[in-house]
Amino acid sequence: MIDAVGDVQKVLLLGGTSDIGLATVRRLAGERRIDVVLAGRPGSRLETAAAELESAGHRVEVVPFDAEDRATYSPAVAAAFEGGDVDVAIIAFGVLGDAERAWQEPDVAAALATVNYTAPVTIGVEVAGRMRQQGRGALVVLSSVAGERPRRTNFAYGSTKAGLDAFFTGLREALRPEGVSVLVVRPGFVTTKMTAGMKAAPLSVTAEQVADITVAALRSGKETVWAPAPMRAVMSALRHVPAPLFRRLPI
Repeated sequence: MIDAVGDVQKVLLLGGTSDIGLATVRRLAGERRIDVVLAGRPGSRLETAAAELESAGHRVEVVPFDAEDRATYSPAVAAAFEGGDVDVAIIAFGVLGDAERAWQEPDVAAALATVNYTAPVTIGVEVAGRMRQQGRGALVVLSSVAGERPRRTNFAYGSTKAGLDAFFTGLREALRPEGVSVLVVRPGFVTTKMTAGMKAAPLSVTAEQVADITVAALRSGKETVWAPAPMRAVMSALRHVPAPLFRRLPI
């Protein structure tokens, strides 16, 4: 549970190998030792993430979770909450997918929608239920600026993030009387393993920078943040660009 000075004691990371998620866990911990539950696909990457956190002195539990396997959702959440209250749960999994195949091949479209929308919503409801039972907690969801106005170049991905963002923004209001908060984080281009090989976009940030923004927002009580902050003004402007002009922009 959160201690007398407001420090986090236990964190659940859904997407246990996420660069942004792991950076956020480290920022939340600071110089303290905390309990961390890493939920992700079993394998060397998850084992490496756990080992790195353990080497820093944290107590780490690894639980199997696969966004494409609904049968892993409930057991992962149950295991995370079994040992005591979870202060912060971070939903940090997702895929970019193949932008062109996603609007032409039904199976590819379905897989993208499952991982980026259906899975986060489903497991988010489970986590929210557990936090309602404990009467407190913070749910952090990694959305994307791509959801604010989907572009031709990535509209399938953008549509999943638009739906994700809308759901968790609404869930925030539903949970408000329950003592549970929801923070929606909207990063722009982030230099991580997911974007490796891609040309960095203007205002690109690192996973550590997104983590800093996220933790600062949690501690200040903010409910939605852009990473970096200037992306808010950029996306606000783009939302009002007429469609004929928007489709000609090199973005």
